[in-house]
Amino acid sequence: MSNSPVVPAAVPSPKSRIHGCLLGGALGDSLGYAVEFDSITAIRDRFGAAGLRDFAALDGGTHFSDDTQMTLYTVDGLVEALEWANAGVGADANACLWLAYLRWLETQGITVPDPAPRPQARWIDRQPVLRHRRSPGKACLSGLATGEMGTVYRPVNPDSKGCGTVMRSAPFGLIPHIPAEAVYKLSADAAALTHGHPSARQSAAIFSLLIHTLVQGGTLQAAARTAAEHVRSDPEAVPELQERLDAALRLAGATPANGSAVDKNAADWAAAPGPAALLSPEDLVRELGEGWVAEEALAVGLYAVLATAKGDHGPLPPVEHFKAAVAVAVNHSGDSDSTGSIAGNILGAYYGEACLPADWLEALEAPEVIRGMADQLVSVTTA
Repeated sequence: MSNSPVVPAAVPSPKSRIHGCLLGGALGDSLGYAVEFDSITAIRDRFGAAGLRDFAALDGGTHFSDDTQMTLYTVDGLVEALEWANAGVGADANACLWLAYLRWLETQGITVPDPAPRPQARWIDRQPVLRHRRSPGKACLSGLATGEMGTVYRPVNPDSKGCGTVMRSAPFGLIPHIPAEAVYKLSADAAALTHGHPSARQSAAIFSLLIHTLVQGGTLQAAARTAAEHVRSDPEAVPELQERLDAALRLAGATPANGSAVDKNAADWAAAPGPAALLSPEDLVRELGEGWVAEEALAVGLYAVLATAKGDHGPLPPVEHFKAAVAVAVNHSGDSDSTGSIAGNILGAYYGEACLPADWLEALEAPEVIRGMADQLVSVTTA
């Protein structure tokens, strides 16, 4: 097995990374949504010993879930804030995101409550495909349904650390020309709109930071290292997040040769041997969790990406890597759509559109809506 770092054949353009991240997340979400509430036994009974590995196995097709819906509404909130900024008008980014999420709430059949404002409709709200209820997270619904704008200091759902924060937070990492700490704060503040537990905020922010590192040209290993370093250096970091991240890196064989998960020597990372073998779905859940809570979903998605980067003869080509990672991310007894979405977001941001399987894209629901939102983000970030 080659120990060379996994590097894209060509540096993706910012547009390709944005489209790749959003489409990749939707692909992982869609494949995982088909088995989200199934045990691994049920998945094997339905699809065979290897589980669900391709859209071709889904005779009736599949849909994307609330994960993709909320990711696109995150994009829309950021686009509105950037539209104001490009016009020379200051805007509260978190207020724009809150209004976007309130508009998403209405697509789920819940009227925006008093005393919340009545947001003005935008392009995204006119897309019928986004007006379906696709197993939305309870905390996302209940947090928004309070009518209160949750903050770190005035939390809604103070005990909730569900993965509904992580699965929608990739877009924060796609914004260019802002420092990493600004990405982290934007994501953490937006997570607090619905979830009050520190792990929900921190896991979302770390995920956004990981995407940011990739968009800035970092390798998968460097992005993982940056995430781990940030958590370890944060005195307020919850221990369960550090434990899950460290376990994901260790189990994926991404821990440096000297054993430290946060060593700054890139050569140590290049020499990491890779996993001896992929974890079984049972061991994946035992080691990293089912993915229903934030830090577990992030750990499973990240493990899937890192553990499948290399084959017997060296780094996998981007499309093969994408398919292998998503297969690991969705085949387990847990929150398969969220973990699949996270893995797809990561690889799409890293490789750009080059990693997206053409036949999977043909099976994807409403790609024109996802591309429409991606183009809006491209437009406001390159103005």
